[in-house]
Amino acid sequence: AYYWAPTYEQWQHKTNPKYPSPEKVRDEIVQTMKGIYTATFCPALSLWLASKGLYSKAYCSPNPFTDEEHGGAWGVAAQFCAIVLLSDFWEWGYHRLGHVYKQFWEVHKHHHVFFNPSPFAVIADEYVDQFFRALPLLLFPMVAPLNMDVMFGTYGAFFYAYGVYLHWGYESTWLDAHNPIMNTAFQHYCHHAKAILNKPYHCGFFFKIWDQIMDQVSGNGIYPRDRCFCAKCERAKGKRSRELWEQVEVPDYSVLLTKNFWMREGVFTGTSASDTNEVLSAEEKYFANAKAADGEEKKEQ
Repeated sequence: AYYWAPTYEQWQHKTNPKYPSPEKVRDEIVQTMKGIYTATFCPALSLWLASKGLYSKAYCSPNPFTDEEHGGAWGVAAQFCAIVLLSDFWEWGYHRLGHVYKQFWEVHKHHHVFFNPSPFAVIADEYVDQFFRALPLLLFPMVAPLNMDVMFGTYGAFFYAYGVYLHWGYESTWLDAHNPIMNTAFQHYCHHAKAILNKPYHCGFFFKIWDQIMDQVSGNGIYPRDRCFCAKCERAKGKRSRELWEQVEVPDYSVLLTKNFWMREGVFTGTSASDTNEVLSAEEKYFANAKAADGEEKKEQ
């Protein structure tokens, strides 16, 4: 309903007042299929190694909560907390590399074409990005004894489900964007729209602490608070009025259910949409001009 037939009341909580085109959502779905294909490799290999007893400390039990050998319910709680904390740090660290080093940015920037994401953009990544994001599912059980049901359940219910919320495009009333602990849909939208090479704003997934630390160290972990454009601040500025809502064009997403929409040339490249991220486009123009200027300078020498 938030995209198919949104209401004014819902739109008031949308970070970007505009809606993505059906073509852009189609690209998200195509890229997500690539992400799913890649994301299955590490967990599949992890299960195979566990079944063969090779390089793995993973285990399964009929009921993890009554498995006293591994701590029962307390063991599940401890594993859950460790998985969430370490995975969140891993995700933040790898993600930040994609905005600090040009080699990593060349891979990661493809995710930022979805500057106004829908929930379909959760794992709309290139192969390398998604492989490294799923790598903890292989590495962690090789380092410490982990119940695979607990680990897979944590990733499925928390990381991927919370990822849907982060890419929702709407901000919830129960988790304020200005809260000091958890990243919200606003922080992740801001990341998609504003974070480019050397501007690693809001690279965290669950917790804000990693970006907060880096902002203290390097001054570039958090988007400037005085330029905040979350839905709450925009409503306070009068930018979510009914008059503005009546000017909003809501695309007809029903075309996503038609065969012809998926049979056009170039659809399965994942880059068929014409709308672009203005911040990303400006950055690409800058580097293209810098490269051309460098080439001219070498010619003169």
